[in-house]
Amino acid sequence: MKVVTTDEMQRIEQACVQMGITTDILMENAGRAVAEEVRRILGKIDKQPILFLIGPGNNGGDGLVAARYLGEWGAKVSLYLLSKRAPDDPNLKPVRERGLNCVDAAKSLDGLEESLASSGAVVDALFGTGKGRPLEGLFREALEKVSQAKKEHPALHVFALDLPSGLDADTGKADPACLYADDTITLGFPKPGLFSASGVERAGRIKVVDIGIPAHLAGPVSNELMTGEWAQSALPRRPLEANKGSFGRILVVAGSINYIGAAYLACSGAMRVGAGLVTLATAASLQPILASKLTEVTYLPLPESSPGIVAPEAVSVIQSELERYQVLLFGCGLGQSPSAIDFTKSLLLEKKAALPALILDADALNILAGIPDWWQKLAADAIITPHPGEMARLAKSSIDEVQADRSGVATQKAAEWRKTVVLKGAYTVVAAPAGRSRVSPFANPGLASAGTGDVLAGAIAGLVAQGLSLFDGAALGVYLHGKAGDIVKAVMGDTGMTAGDLLPVLPLAIKRLKGSAQPL
Repeated sequence: MKVVTTDEMQRIEQACVQMGITTDILMENAGRAVAEEVRRILGKIDKQPILFLIGPGNNGGDGLVAARYLGEWGAKVSLYLLSKRAPDDPNLKPVRERGLNCVDAAKSLDGLEESLASSGAVVDALFGTGKGRPLEGLFREALEKVSQAKKEHPALHVFALDLPSGLDADTGKADPACLYADDTITLGFPKPGLFSASGVERAGRIKVVDIGIPAHLAGPVSNELMTGEWAQSALPRRPLEANKGSFGRILVVAGSINYIGAAYLACSGAMRVGAGLVTLATAASLQPILASKLTEVTYLPLPESSPGIVAPEAVSVIQSELERYQVLLFGCGLGQSPSAIDFTKSLLLEKKAALPALILDADALNILAGIPDWWQKLAADAIITPHPGEMARLAKSSIDEVQADRSGVATQKAAEWRKTVVLKGAYTVVAAPAGRSRVSPFANPGLASAGTGDVLAGAIAGLVAQGLSLFDGAALGVYLHGKAGDIVKAVMGDTGMTAGDLLPVLPLAIKRLKGSAQPL
């Protein structure tokens, strides 16, 4: 499913009109789809008081259509019209004819507080997609009243139509008056701003509804939302005649005296998505500790500069083994000691031997961030998996700058560095050097705990080892990791979830995908 910018959406709508799918048709489809989703979420709506804030333009028109349908289905609908609409407006006229309560609020919001206090839900249909639209006057005042009503009555269910008013559809920058919605029902295609840091906070749960736009019109769009249908199609084949060599060999270079668990989690993540053979290269004194828990991997003990710290001369040990592996996962829990820094630079940047498909995580990224023009020294494509802090260090920017435009930053840096970038966080972004990108549909605070990134890095390595491209392997790893997190959350909640909880659930996520494509 494509993620479209404001300009792209406008071009798609213009193409619809040229095909005979008029704005009125799209608006009718959108309004009905929104009404159906509101009814699904609220459940029983008969005599349920639902208040609509209606703005100018198409977003307000969509809201009028949705209000009409909900009124016909038995809801007790009230509409506050915050801008003047023509008396013969094709969407306003049938609302009035059906006797729905329409308040002309273009001059005053008298009575809105009382109406909100008696409502079970409110629908923000003021502004849809658009850039730089300030919230002023009555619009700001109305939204502030909704926010206050939500504080006083937490059960008030706040819906946003297409996106919360005041949230920039492209960048996700939010006006201070922008609502914190419980649910955002977005039309046709998701918008990039919904997956920004502000979008995560303001949009709540995101549902994309079909409004009758032919999918092929979004064909040229390079940004996509990962879906269950896509993930199902991307899963590696598992032929009956396979052996462990059929599913790839991975060398994992990970772990140090302070981060022993990172090696365990990375190797386990690779095995749990179906990798054929995983070898852990780690400091020799750590091998007996890890062997007591990691019984399915093989080991390549490495020389140490001090207990639990890999020595630079370990490079020659690894290089002598590299040709046996399709994938090298490097960096999880490696540490940033001077010895680890020398080891990393020597292995990755000095071109002593060809490297297999490369996934770089955690300390590998922090070490590279201290090397000028590191991406030019690491010439081939690789997958890098930074969280926002690591991305800020790599890009020489701030975390706030990264989070302000996650998709834009990931896409720009993937092209500049010629690397596949996995920018982790809520709605993880995967960007390829050629310009394509995919956004994860998952935002789960349970995944914000130590070690979940190591599981993700391992899962990505396991999928690349089974023959997926770097871009597809990274994206499918992100999807399965997020899906596993949602499965765990459904059972135990998002408080207290640990990285280890994901491991036995990864095969279950794959099994469910094989059974049928999962909805978002």
